[in-house]
Amino acid sequence: MFKLLAYVSVAVAVVMALGAVLVYQATVVSDARREMQRQAAAIADVVGAEQDPVDAVARISMDGLRVTLISADGTVLYDSQEDAGSLPNHGDRPEVHDALAADDGTGWAERESETLGYVSLYAAQRLANGDVLRLSEERAGLVSVLMGDLLWIGLIVVVLVAVSAAVSHRLARRLVAPVLAIDPAHKARAPYVELGPLVDRLNEQHAELKRQNEQLREADSMRAHFMANVTHELKTPIASIQGAAELIASGICRPEDIGGFAERIYGDARRLSALVSDILLLSKLEAGERARDATKVFGAREPVDLLAVARDVAMSLEPLAERHGVQIRVAGIAAVVDGYPRQLDEICRNLVSNAIRYGGTPVTVRVLERDGHAQLTVTDRGPGVPADEQEKVFERFYRVDKSRSREGGGTGLGLAIVKHAAALNGGTVSLESEPGRCSFTVTF
Repeated sequence: MFKLLAYVSVAVAVVMALGAVLVYQATVVSDARREMQRQAAAIADVVGAEQDPVDAVARISMDGLRVTLISADGTVLYDSQEDAGSLPNHGDRPEVHDALAADDGTGWAERESETLGYVSLYAAQRLANGDVLRLSEERAGLVSVLMGDLLWIGLIVVVLVAVSAAVSHRLARRLVAPVLAIDPAHKARAPYVELGPLVDRLNEQHAELKRQNEQLREADSMRAHFMANVTHELKTPIASIQGAAELIASGICRPEDIGGFAERIYGDARRLSALVSDILLLSKLEAGERARDATKVFGAREPVDLLAVARDVAMSLEPLAERHGVQIRVAGIAAVVDGYPRQLDEICRNLVSNAIRYGGTPVTVRVLERDGHAQLTVTDRGPGVPADEQEKVFERFYRVDKSRSREGGGTGLGLAIVKHAAALNGGTVSLESEPGRCSFTVTF
């Protein structure tokens, strides 16, 4: 800003100086033309009354002016500074030609002088006998004026540069100071109208950075909490397997109890395998959400009929439902979703298996289409989820009834998987619950 202001100031000063010189020069030339034409007319009146024009012109003394008498055919009859016989024909000179042709008998011309930086001015007047009287003089041109006052012009430019630099420096500091004071952390306001969009963008970016930092802190907290939960959830079945195996290996247990310990080991191993599988699946879903192109993780999307998925899941979970004394009902219409078949199956399977384990009979699976959106709803007649815990059920390892959840064989990751899988397929999950009824709805 400082350099720009200084350059503009100096440029303006130089242009103004040149303009002033040009105006001055034009004024001087204009004044000289009027004066020379007046003198030429006065001399012509005197010479025209004489019998011998050449002798009359020769007697006239004109300080600083060159006097030339030219006949109608262009022959130079007299010149106050040169031998007339040595001068060429002047009939082609503009001022002579104009004086001979014009009604008022006057002519005027300006030509670059042989002297560098000067201009020759010519005023011609036609006499009564047809001859032409011409006056001429040299005046300083633009270059000469500039060269003559070069010292003063140089001093003026130096002063202008110094003043411009000082003023520009101070002005630049005053202009920049409010810009440097912009602080998005305190909801900055634009010091100038032109900076309004920039300040608004800075405020938006600061708010976005603040939100991202909060998300990072939450993610770090969730990651630490998740790792603690994973460690705890893994230790429980491992400790059970290890304890049962030690009893069998040490020979302490009776032979008739070995079958029971083996069954415990098998059950805990299945639970451990299910837990590891759910952890890996959840990590994969989160990686898919973060990826710009989830098809690189899960393959291409394809049309999937939710009603067909619901029927397949209900059929595969019939054995589990029978063990818990729960009846599964599937109803609705065909609704096609463009998504990942495996993840849509996981959504339905986790919701139905949760309803079987923790809900009450019957478990109803409905597939509907509302306002152009496909919906999958799983409803059970169990105790429901308390209102103060409904927002927490989608967190990893969160259990409403921890003792009952472990007895049901769940890993505590089912609803977290549902939430992330739904988001990956462009859906949202909602919960409606009251005593005696619990309903999960996924809207795509």
